[in-house]
Amino acid sequence: MLDITLKQDLREIANRLQTLRGSLDLEIKHDIIANFEEKMSMPDFWDDNMRAQGVIAELNAVKSVVEDYNSFETSHQELMMILELVEEDEDEDMVAELTQGLATLQEKLSAYELQLLLNQPYDKLNAILELHPGAGGTESQDWGLMLYRMYTRWAEKRGFKVELLDYLPGDEAGIKSVSILVKGFNAYGYLKAEKGVHRLVRISPFDSAGRRHTSFASCDVVPEIDDTIEIDIRSEDLKVDTYRASGAGGQHVNKTESAIRITHIPSGIIVACQQERSQIANRDRAMKTLRSKLYERKIEEQMKELAEIRGDQSDIAWGSQIRSYVFHPYSMVKDHRTSVETGNVNAVMDGDIDMFIDGYLRNQIRHQ
Repeated sequence: MLDITLKQDLREIANRLQTLRGSLDLEIKHDIIANFEEKMSMPDFWDDNMRAQGVIAELNAVKSVVEDYNSFETSHQELMMILELVEEDEDEDMVAELTQGLATLQEKLSAYELQLLLNQPYDKLNAILELHPGAGGTESQDWGLMLYRMYTRWAEKRGFKVELLDYLPGDEAGIKSVSILVKGFNAYGYLKAEKGVHRLVRISPFDSAGRRHTSFASCDVVPEIDDTIEIDIRSEDLKVDTYRASGAGGQHVNKTESAIRITHIPSGIIVACQQERSQIANRDRAMKTLRSKLYERKIEEQMKELAEIRGDQSDIAWGSQIRSYVFHPYSMVKDHRTSVETGNVNAVMDGDIDMFIDGYLRNQIRHQ
């Protein structure tokens, strides 16, 4: 007998698609595509290469939204046709095809809906992610390294490119700090969900008595801001220090003082870069990170002002604890903002954090 939940799930998808069609304004998007294509046909289109690349990127993004939606409607229609055939003759192979096709469509549609939530102007940008262990010596520094691996693996699974910007190894194990650039469309939009303090509870491998330890590490995420956004940085407000680079695991060690550390005196923001071979290249990288942090601070100030206007009493500070990772006496990872949780700690540490990102983004939309 045909599982009744298959019919219910297909009706639910039909409702989701109808809701999406109403919110996407497909006719307007078709006009936008036509406008972009008209610009690309102009003889002077490639005179400004950077501007041309920006137009192409925007065109591809809008096209992707429309094409993906159309493919979901087509897949749903095909599944409805299979359902009609199955209701006439319950062939086991067709039932299996319907079940698998429905599961695939649900998964892809959920990912599509999540991507549509990333509608802020800087969501589409690359992300600069920094990790700083809290007090606790080697135990906290090892926790910082574990998080570094978790985010690296998450990025690789998504097809993002990860570039190491700065790496300060721990005294015995782990890290004192690490900064990476995650490159890919919507990288910041996803990773902004990870900003905050991450808490670990486990039996410490560094404690000979086998006692349980609690460690903390902060994760800071800012968008990589390009040169089109104006951020006023005066040279007299900068303190620039040089030092010798020392990469992860002792790699890329430079015998010259090519690494750069820049302190923005008015804000107290400190950025560093040691990945590039030359001091000039590291300075350029560090300045880009500084511009991104100053831009993010401006956005944060605007959010605080808006929260005061709305009378929002919720904590919007970046330093608030967002998630706990418990290895002992039980296994659980729980996000305190959304109550999303899982008992599969190993999968999370291997980069499976999409459930937390999804929950955060959907929660943000509900509270707007």
